[in-house]
Amino acid sequence: MAQKKVLLITGAGRGMGVDIAKAALSAGYSVVATGRDPERVEKAIGFAENLLTVRLDVTDPVSAAAAVRAAVDRFGRVDVLVNNAGNFVAGFFEEITPDAFRAQVETNLFGPLNVTRAVLPVMRERRSGLVVTISSTAGIGGLEFCSAYAAAKFGLEGWMESLAPEVAPYGIRTMLVEPGFFRTDLLTPESTTYAEPSIEDYAERTRQTVTAWNGMNGRQGGDPARLAAALVRLIGSEEPPLRWAAGADAVDVLERKAKLLLEQAGAHRGLSSSLGHEQS
Repeated sequence: MAQKKVLLITGAGRGMGVDIAKAALSAGYSVVATGRDPERVEKAIGFAENLLTVRLDVTDPVSAAAAVRAAVDRFGRVDVLVNNAGNFVAGFFEEITPDAFRAQVETNLFGPLNVTRAVLPVMRERRSGLVVTISSTAGIGGLEFCSAYAAAKFGLEGWMESLAPEVAPYGIRTMLVEPGFFRTDLLTPESTTYAEPSIEDYAERTRQTVTAWNGMNGRQGGDPARLAAALVRLIGSEEPPLRWAAGADAVDVLERKAKLLLEQAGAHRGLSSSLGHEQS
């Protein structure tokens, strides 16, 4: 068992985390599956000899450190971290309270920071490791009604891009995953919190958006089990990609954003290029 690669996954009690854990177990990994309720995690995944379930609140650095210690105590190391835990605060920016906005960033941005900070010393000691962070197409292009969620996911993108060259000299790789719309628990009441409507100007657009999203829940085109299997395959490859667009719709989002950035870069090229000091 100690010779198997060890994968630690956050948010493994439901949704995509369960599928990733099951796919990793099927691929022969030893899996440390974490969540706020370890019993729920174990029930969702099922029994496996090379499975350890551990309590982890990603917003608590002490909890993160304890989960990593438990993983090392059981399996001797952590080869792969999958930052998957997260939730969704939705609504128009003016109606999202400051506390709710901060809570979204605390879970979806600082949560992965906490767990990664706890794991990196273990990986550096072995001069080997892979940090995978589940971002979103909302981390590539902002969307109305998603300002808090997109802010956190954009933060993940910048952090991971900056982390990659910092840890590369120690044999540690990073991978960003940007899923499109998958049939997960993201739009369920357990994962999504809607801002309380309070501004008449937004009332009708809020009603239309919430109605549309409720209709979409459970009907998204992406299969999370197939995503999990593909992700585990990439994790096991010799050179995992720095960024992976998961889903045909995600590929479209990245291509549109790349085109838009090129258009914006060139739109005022002359003015942009004229801002240097005059040459004497």
